Amino acid sequence: MEKMPPQELCEHIEKAKVLFLATADGDQPKNRPISGHFIDGDRVVFGIGDFKDVYRQLQANPKLEFVGLYDGVKWLRLTGRAVFDEGAEREAHQAKMLEALPFLKKIYNEESGHKLMTFHLEDATAEVVNFMPPGEIKSL
Repeated sequence: MEKMPPQELCEHIEKAKVLFLATADGDQPKNRPISGHFIDGDRVVFGIGDFKDVYRQLQANPKLEFVGLYDGVKWLRLTGRAVFDEGAEREAHQAKMLEALPFLKKIYNEESGHKLMTFHLEDATAEVVNFMPPGEIKSL
């Protein structure tokens, strides 16, 4: 399977503007929009709040799927397993995301007690689909 470089994946994400993140809440699928991401070396890093259900769901079952639509006829499907950053890497990624998206500082700060948790995907694939003809699947 052909590999998709992180820069190409980010181009697809940015065209879609917002991805919808699907997780499992027990036996019930849950979906929500997410837009915070950046490239760190050879991977794309995402962020979510430690106080949100999505964080607890990914702790219980790290398998996820993102989907985003762009150009009216293309969509991106990104699947994998969330691996949360720890220690100095988490601190560096949190700082980078808060710098890139300053409005998040109103949510994630010492006063609120909320923490921005960052993660990347392992065992991931990205599929870019044209409604016609069918798309291709690439590993990350």
